[in-house]
Parts: sequence; C-alpha cells; structure tokens
Amino acid sequence: MTVGDNVWFGGNTVVCPGVHIGDNVVIGAGSVVTRDIPDWCIAAGNPCRVIRKITEKDRRKLFRDEEIDGEAWQDILERMDF
Repeated sequence: MTVGDNVWFGGNTVVCPGVHIGDNVVIGAGSVVTRDIPDWCIAAGNPCRVIRKITEKDRRKLFRDEEIDGEAWQDILERMDF
C-alpha cells in the first residue's frame, strides 16, 4: 500500500494490500479500497470508487473565495505541487 501526501481517511476505512492512493485524496468513512485512487479525488464505497475529482473551484474554496491575484495564486499552486 502506498499513500500520497495530504490524504484523509474516514473512520473504519480498509485499504487492501498493493493499492496506491494519490495525493490530496479524501476517502469516505467505511470504504473498502480495492483499487488505485488517483490524485485530487473524493472516493467512497464498498468497493471504493471515485465519486468526483476535486476541481479548481474546490481548491479556491479552500481559501474561502478570497480575492487572490494571478501571481499569488500561481505561488500557491506551486507550493501545493499541482
């Protein structure tokens, strides 16, 4: 099992051997992860599957929709390794 950076597991999640979970992923509670999960996804279920990708709009919401100029936003993206 390989787990990327900034991954959140809900309670009672089971991850099977050999599974790769990418960076910046949310796994819902009670999920059984049997397959690889790509970066920037929300996944849940039994078996666990990708529900949706985490979008640019979601990432901006992380910063509470503050007005961020283009240069500052690029700095943020570089630090978060997009």
